[in-house]
Amino acid sequence: MDREMVGSASRGRLHVEVRRHGVSAIVTPEGELDHHTAELLREPLDACVEQGLTRVVVDCSKLEFCDSTGLNVLLGARLTAEAAGGAVHLAAMRPVVARVFEITGAEAVFTVHDTLDAAIAE
Repeated sequence: MDREMVGSASRGRLHVEVRRHGVSAIVTPEGELDHHTAELLREPLDACVEQGLTRVVVDCSKLEFCDSTGLNVLLGARLTAEAAGGAVHLAAMRPVVARVFEITGAEAVFTVHDTLDAAIAE
């Protein structure tokens, strides 16, 4: 099991950690994902696909807030990964974040897992 650190970024309200797990990337945003912090997530998601890690698991367990800009970053990452033959999986969403996906219907286009372990195991 390969668990090397790939990178991290932080700007105030959002910190993003990326690590490799076998052939997957696990991206963990911590804090608030909104208009002001979206690029901090967009850049590492794009970098994962560019590095050939087209199976991306976003661990949402530490994500406290997500607005429409954050949702669009995740939707864009999904399209990019799918174009490269991969996918974006979401794991461990808090109820406040899950509600955004539920209201917009975006949950229907992602594979959503209750836990990070379940996402990794698939």
